[in-house]
Amino acid sequence: MAQEITPEELATADAMIQRARKAMEEIQDYDQARVDRLARALGWNTGNEKTFVRIAQMGVDESGIGDRAGRAGKRFKILGVLRDALRQKSVGVIEKDEVKGITKIAKPAGVIASLIPTTNPELTPPVTGIYAIKCKDAVIFSPHPRAKGTTFEMVRVMRETLKKLDAPADIFQCVEKPSIPMTNYLMSHCDLTLATGGKPMVQAAYSSGKPAYGVGAGNSTMVIDETADILEAARNSRLSKTSDFGSGCSADGNLLIAEQIYDQMRDALINEGGYLCNDREKALIEKALWKGDGTRRIETVAISAQRIAEFAGFSIPEDRKFIMVEQQEIGKAHKFSGEKLCVVMALFKFEDFGEAMKQVRDIYEVGGKGHSCGIYSFDEERILRHAENAPVSRVMVRQAQSKANAGSFSNGMPMTSSLGCGIWGGNITNENVALKHYMNVTWVAHPIAEDRPSDEELFGEFYNAETM
Repeated sequence: MAQEITPEELATADAMIQRARKAMEEIQDYDQARVDRLARALGWNTGNEKTFVRIAQMGVDESGIGDRAGRAGKRFKILGVLRDALRQKSVGVIEKDEVKGITKIAKPAGVIASLIPTTNPELTPPVTGIYAIKCKDAVIFSPHPRAKGTTFEMVRVMRETLKKLDAPADIFQCVEKPSIPMTNYLMSHCDLTLATGGKPMVQAAYSSGKPAYGVGAGNSTMVIDETADILEAARNSRLSKTSDFGSGCSADGNLLIAEQIYDQMRDALINEGGYLCNDREKALIEKALWKGDGTRRIETVAISAQRIAEFAGFSIPEDRKFIMVEQQEIGKAHKFSGEKLCVVMALFKFEDFGEAMKQVRDIYEVGGKGHSCGIYSFDEERILRHAENAPVSRVMVRQAQSKANAGSFSNGMPMTSSLGCGIWGGNITNENVALKHYMNVTWVAHPIAEDRPSDEELFGEFYNAETM
């Protein structure tokens, strides 16, 4: 039986929504310069190294998952989001097309319910906060119970930032005692939901009766052909896979390697810190990662390679950063071809590029459709073929996938912490959820010279043909 919201939770949620709407009224006349100033202040106060590292490490300690030393590296995302936000208009007229006679005016989306995942309690609030303040939205953050203290602390910093600049702190609020009924109520009563998290959370958001941006599961698969720079591919694979102990949906899960360079690539991965399992160890790892019913064991999500091996019943050297298993079979019954959410990656071999393309399609039938994939190749025709073949929303070319998908300073992807997976992934958008998704837009249409092609031009060879 579904758990119902308690009277206390109901009163708390209603009061938060009321305060959020009042705060929005107080800033409704802020101009572009003022919201940009607030965005800069939020970026600095949440993204400076001292504050971010402190709260990021707090998140690892509280949740028990992730890499305490490495999570601080996510800080760059706040800087990138601020860069993107400052380069765009978000108040008043944001676009004018003289030829089409169209003027676009930005208006707030409203009160946003932002669902925070266990893996990003220090990053998602400031990313959402910067975009929201740019659009004059208010946000109520609903944390994951395992990371509620960290989320609350980051939101506290954000509220203090607003106070110091004489803006209403209640633009940002955080649920102190999160529960499923409380979250469901917020989603059904706020104007928009941003659901960054697991499948049940996203499904609940889409069932709330209000607009929602959700994300989908990942299973990032990289194709490495014989033209690849092997050392670059190995280095980037290690960087992507080990970032926060592989907690992100974008972390490399499967490497499809051309047989001509397979041995060299495998050796390069070992040189980068990979541990190659034998058949016995591979079987033990499978039992450690998945339960008998096929569900993922939460105990082995986003932990070190050594802890995974220990959980599985063997040991690996302390200098090993990730674990590799050699795999050729693909399908629901073959767990290693699915998403792993840890520092375990599967290595596949292909004879020719056509076989690699079939492997890609088969892997995404197992899971991860709509999310992302990548390729290490210098053959532009193959790169395009791979992009046309893969049922994903984004393809990274010769980049560390988990550090590139959501935007980086060396590609043009919009900076975000939420990746839409399109209809494949059960989402409404394929895009990186960014500034434009935080606003309503009014289109103003002026009359222009008539733009009406002739019937002959429109119907071409069918014009005046025999009718049916």
